[in-house]
Amino acid sequence: MSKPGQQQQPPGQTEEMTPKPKDSMEGYQGSGLLKDRRALITGGDSGIGRAVAIAFAKEGADVAIAYLEEHEDAERTAELVKAEDRQCVLLPGDLADRDHCTAVVDDTVKALGGLDLLVNNIATQTPVERPEDISDEQWEHTFNVNMHSFHRVTRAALPHMGEGDAIVNCASVNGLRGNKTLIDYSATKGAIIAWTYSMAQALAPRGIRVNCVAPGPVWTPLIPSTLPEDHVEGFGDQVPLGRPAEPDELAPSFVFLAANRMSSFITGEVIAALGGETMPG
Repeated sequence: MSKPGQQQQPPGQTEEMTPKPKDSMEGYQGSGLLKDRRALITGGDSGIGRAVAIAFAKEGADVAIAYLEEHEDAERTAELVKAEDRQCVLLPGDLADRDHCTAVVDDTVKALGGLDLLVNNIATQTPVERPEDISDEQWEHTFNVNMHSFHRVTRAALPHMGEGDAIVNCASVNGLRGNKTLIDYSATKGAIIAWTYSMAQALAPRGIRVNCVAPGPVWTPLIPSTLPEDHVEGFGDQVPLGRPAEPDELAPSFVFLAANRMSSFITGEVIAALGGETMPG
């Protein structure tokens, strides 16, 4: 079903979307793949992050979710995680701030007793008509949120992680092929992919796996809160499957990459979930 045109103020709210995303992993049956693991998920309040948090909980993990200020969404995610008899720690604040990146890791370790899994997922985007319309402030903010937070949170997390632990990063189709109206966003997503490759090599001797999921269009609050209404209308209809993904459809890829039972020999890989779109090379 094609999505209707709509807009919200950033960072967006799930309840205001029409239709609402499928992001609660309803019907998903866990099998203990992440039993008693402790996970930090950035951008875990809604969208892909919410679905991943719930899927991890269904697989037996306790989770901490870092988010900006979307308290209603975060509380709903926590409710769904706790319904699986797992802990959920809420960590609001701006991950564009370097000190907060360290604080969320410290708070996760304190609350959950350690940290085994890290999902770097937070992102922002601001479309422009011309490259010269990207101000220094926009460029730096996009990199601070989308790329620098990944590095800073990971750097803070590594002293707490070791053999058998895993990091999963969220990139984008735009990091694979670019986007003429999302130049700074695309640049960060391309950087995340190259960073994933490099970190996988660097951390292999420690037994820490690092992988990436690069989705195509996904129906999340980011879309109506950052794109013009005419771009939201019909969002994702151009891919071969003829629609955007739902967050629930992406979360199992994160489970797969986090679970040693499923992917213990996989590191430095990118799962491109693009709805049938293919990339050259």
